[in-house]
Amino acid sequence: MARVVIGLSGGVDSSVAAYLLKQQGHDVIGLFMINWHDTTGTLEGDCPWHDDRVFAELVAKRLDIPLRVVDLSQQYRQRVVDYMFSEYERGRTPNPDVLCNREIKFDAFLKEALKLGADFVATGHYCRKAVETVDGKTIYKLLAGTDKNKDQSYFLCQLSQEQLRYAMFPVGDLIKPEVRRIAEEQHLATAKRKDSQGICFVGKVDLPVFLQQKLAARKGNIHEILPTWPKYAQRHGDDLATLAEPWHYTVRDGKKIGEHNGAHFYTIGQRKGLGIGGRKESLFIIATDVRENVIYVGEGDSHPGLYRRALKIMHDEVHWVNPTRRLVVGESCRFDVRIRYRQPLQKATLFMREDAAYILFDEPQRGIAAGQFAAWYDGDELVGSGAIYE
Repeated sequence: MARVVIGLSGGVDSSVAAYLLKQQGHDVIGLFMINWHDTTGTLEGDCPWHDDRVFAELVAKRLDIPLRVVDLSQQYRQRVVDYMFSEYERGRTPNPDVLCNREIKFDAFLKEALKLGADFVATGHYCRKAVETVDGKTIYKLLAGTDKNKDQSYFLCQLSQEQLRYAMFPVGDLIKPEVRRIAEEQHLATAKRKDSQGICFVGKVDLPVFLQQKLAARKGNIHEILPTWPKYAQRHGDDLATLAEPWHYTVRDGKKIGEHNGAHFYTIGQRKGLGIGGRKESLFIIATDVRENVIYVGEGDSHPGLYRRALKIMHDEVHWVNPTRRLVVGESCRFDVRIRYRQPLQKATLFMREDAAYILFDEPQRGIAAGQFAAWYDGDELVGSGAIYE
C-alpha cells in the first residue's frame, strides 16, 4: 500500500481517480490547489476555484479521505501566467496548460505532496504510464490515454523522468462515459459536473482583456495578402531551413482592410475577433508583426499562407520524455506528431541538424505558430517534445 496524494480539482476525473485509488487499497490524501485569485477577463465573472473547492470537499467527504488545501498562486503567476504574457508580447503562441503541468502540478504541487509523505502523486489526466528496464536502468514511458477522444498526453509532453517516476494516472485506462458512470454509481457530487475549459486554473477568458493586465492595447492595421502572392509559388524543394521558415510579409505585399487593438493579442490561424465581415469565406490570421504592430490575413481555410511543410525547434528546447530515444546530430526518425491538443497525429520525420531540430511533415500543416509545443509519438508512446522556434 502506497501513500498517494491526489490533486482533487473539483472535477469528475480527479474524483473518480481518488475513488479508484481508495479501492486499490492505497492511503489516499486529497490536495486542492488554489492557483489563481484574479478575475480580470474571466468569463464566469467569479473566481471559479471557490466552486471547485466545494466540490472537492464534498468528494473527499464521500470517499472518507482527508483534504488539504495549498495556495500555489504565487508560483503559478511567476511560472505560468508571466510566461504567457511574455510569449504573447513577443508575438508567440504559448500553451499555458503544458507549462502548468511541468511547473505546477508535477513540480510545485509535487513538492507539497512529498511534504505529506507521498510515495506517488495522482491526477485525473487521461494518459498512462509504463515502466521498463533498459540496460539496468528504470525508464518511465508516457502513453496516450485509452480514450482517444480524451487523450491528454500532449499536455504532459514536457514531463521529466523524475516527474514521471512519481506520477499515477488512475483513469488513463478508462473512457469518459465509464468515468461518469462510476461517479454516478458512487454518488460523487461531481458526477454530472461539466468539464472545465479554458486556461488551466484560470478558466475561460476573454484573452485580449486578460492580456491587457500587462500588455497595452495599441491600434494597428490589418493587411490582406492574396493567395496569388508570388512568393507562395516560389517555395519548393527539400531544404529544411527554407521549408520551416515562416511566411514574412510587409505592408507593401497587401492592402489595408481594417484595424486591430494590438498584434500581440492575436495568433496564427485565428479567425474570430477581427470584426471584418462581408466576405464569401472567413478571414484567417496568417502572420503577426508585433514590432510594426501589423496583422496579416488571408481569405479562406485553404489560403497558402496558413500552411507550411516544416517547423524548427532549437536544440535547447528539444525535450526527450524517454531519454533512450534521444537522437543526435545527423540522425533522423519517423514519428507521428501533433502541434496542438486534439489535432489528429500527423506523419512526419524528425531531423537533428547542426543548427536545430526540424520536423518535416508528409502533408503541409495549418497554423504552425512559434511558441506552440510539437509532440512526437511512436505508437501510443509520447517520446519527446519541443517549443516551436518559428
